[in-house]
Amino acid sequence: MTEKRRVEIPSFMTVRELAELLEVSPIDVIRELMSNGIIANINQQIDYDTAAIVAEEMGFESAVPAAAEADVEDEEEELPKWRQIIQQEREENLRQRAPVITMLGHVDHGKTSLLDAIRHTEVQAGEAGGITQHMGAYQIRHNGQMITFLDTPGHEAFTAMRARGARSTDIAILVVAADDGVMPQTREALDHARAASVPIVVALNKIDRANANPELVKQQLSELDLVPDEWGGSTMVISVSATTGEGLDDLLEAVLLVAEETDIRANPAGKVFGTVIEGRLERGRGVVATLMVQNGTLRVGHAMVAGTVAGKVRAMFDFLGEPIVEAGPSVPAQVMGFSAVPVAGDLFEVVSDEKQARAIADKRTLDQAAAAGPRETFNLDEIFARFQAGETKALNLIIKADVQGSVEPIVNSLEGLVYDQLSVNILRADAGGITESDIMLANASDAIVIGFCVEPDAAALKLAEVRNISIRTYDIIYKLIDDVDNALRGLLEPEYGEVVIGKAEVRAVFRVRRAGMVAGCYILEGEARRNAEARLWRGGQAIWEGSVSSLKRFDEDVREVRSGFECGIGLEGAGDFREGDTIEFFVIEQVS
Repeated sequence: MTEKRRVEIPSFMTVRELAELLEVSPIDVIRELMSNGIIANINQQIDYDTAAIVAEEMGFESAVPAAAEADVEDEEEELPKWRQIIQQEREENLRQRAPVITMLGHVDHGKTSLLDAIRHTEVQAGEAGGITQHMGAYQIRHNGQMITFLDTPGHEAFTAMRARGARSTDIAILVVAADDGVMPQTREALDHARAASVPIVVALNKIDRANANPELVKQQLSELDLVPDEWGGSTMVISVSATTGEGLDDLLEAVLLVAEETDIRANPAGKVFGTVIEGRLERGRGVVATLMVQNGTLRVGHAMVAGTVAGKVRAMFDFLGEPIVEAGPSVPAQVMGFSAVPVAGDLFEVVSDEKQARAIADKRTLDQAAAAGPRETFNLDEIFARFQAGETKALNLIIKADVQGSVEPIVNSLEGLVYDQLSVNILRADAGGITESDIMLANASDAIVIGFCVEPDAAALKLAEVRNISIRTYDIIYKLIDDVDNALRGLLEPEYGEVVIGKAEVRAVFRVRRAGMVAGCYILEGEARRNAEARLWRGGQAIWEGSVSSLKRFDEDVREVRSGFECGIGLEGAGDFREGDTIEFFVIEQVS
């Protein structure tokens, strides 16, 4: 019996990474997943158990890496950084704060509709294609207690955003449609919640539908170790309907009950920090960032730094857009004052003054540059030349989106589109409208400009028309990705070209009844073929091109004549042969 090869599988990995680990085609991995009832794409993340099943089915023995086992023992390292900082606060200074809740789940299972029903607003009506494409933060009051909600997108392209949402939350509500059941993104969302070590409450939505099957869905949840409490498990599964409002109070009560059992505290007077939920560039307002305060109290005038971006709080607004002067723990706030768009998911903190904030941001920028190491540099014209010469094969893109939180998932999705040696080369990816600078860069690098929920300004549009630059705008992410995918496949279409297969010299000219003029030739090199195309040369110039009408050896029709032999050649439509002419034979074949 052949001994199985042992492979170490991490807690989470993509389908592509698993294929590389097993040294097999990603298609084989996807096929194996499908045979086990899991539909996943090449960039989708799967957990250890799923990857282990695939590996074992393909003849491998799976194991958890030793380093990962050590990490599990060290729970402190598994906690998000902001939780670690709160643990350093003095016990007597900690106060209860509103729980921060994240809605997670599969696309179209009703997360936004459920949140709309809870807060009595119409967010979904304004969403393009009915899909949430940005992360929002909202607050409600239930039975005198505040609850903060994060609404994370459900489309598979927003994996990174869902991960940040789970890492910024206290309790995760996993929304599952009672008429659809557990889906691939349901599992993915569950993985993120478990990785963040947060309690999970299941909202069994759409129970008002005729084809709803709650018991079947509960069975599916049990298979994911989410055993309903009514079945003797520890997971609260609440049946709800965003349409009728049924079960919403029970869901909120369940959230508050779980919150009571969880240590959700902070120091309102302590060090001020939190998480960047969203960042965008607004015309007339500049950079606007949605921040979730997780400790301390953020006030107008505070100097702050988030990642490599510094700033000062010039104005703050609550989730309704009303001006506020301060925001305490668990309060989401829209803040104006950052020098550039901060990256969603970065930790922000308040420092003594703007000078210190800029110094910290500059140091982080230098540290990042040093960590990246030296990079090869060449101008954009050379990039284009390398592409044309075949030295580099990439589709150059410039990505502009309305908010920073949309940039990362778009880039991640597009960078995963690789076919053979062709790939996507993203020259610029940033938040903001399409400007003249973007068109100039596209012109210099033969790039396509893609806008997501943004439009080109007048100057950019005029320059694009003059330079013949392609601008494509979208408001639904999967249409954007599909179009780029199709463009990339277009680059991979086979290229065809002429392949010269032989040359003949005309040594005599004959007139044959019914056949017209025929050239008596000697094959100089290669071969002459009856089904080939031909080109007649005279004095170094091509004077005719077309098909071979006849090819004879003596009186017999033949398919081909090789070099060193004589033959008679008739060319369709060419009646002007002269001694000394050269006939070149070629075929059209795939050259790449």
